[in-house]
Amino acid sequence: MSDAPKSDPISDYVMSESVGYMISRVRSTMWNMVTQYTSSKLGITGAQASIMFMLAVGKCSTAADIAREYGIDASAVTRLIDRLEKRGLLSRVRSEADRRVVRLALTPDGRAMAEKVPEIFSHVLDHLLTGFTPEEVGFLKSMLRRILANSCEAPAAAAEKPGA
Repeated sequence: MSDAPKSDPISDYVMSESVGYMISRVRSTMWNMVTQYTSSKLGITGAQASIMFMLAVGKCSTAADIAREYGIDASAVTRLIDRLEKRGLLSRVRSEADRRVVRLALTPDGRAMAEKVPEIFSHVLDHLLTGFTPEEVGFLKSMLRRILANSCEAPAAAAEKPGA
């Protein structure tokens, strides 16, 4: 028997130094701030504002697109869309070419609201990036792009990498 102390994976793990934990906390903080602004200025949640913006720029056009983009289940997307439709901010439009496809379209009120979203996003990011130089912001973007590119790797290969 060895007198060496046993390693405890839980107590040995320093969560505050985990890149994954920090990214998660930054995302959470950012979305809480976005929601505070969108709620007070637009009367909708940050998720609703973001969905409207994605529709406005053409990044998403269906509920399935939104579910994929945000990594949330279809029923949650349906509830978000129902709320926005009830407020008269978007409508569901059945495709003429394929009746099974239902596209989402912003109403004029929804479009006007979506046009206010970039200012809110910019305000939140400007606050969070206070004190960063333009070069540091560029470097951060570069690193985040690399993380996103690496996410395209097979999950088994990513799981073998140490660190995060």
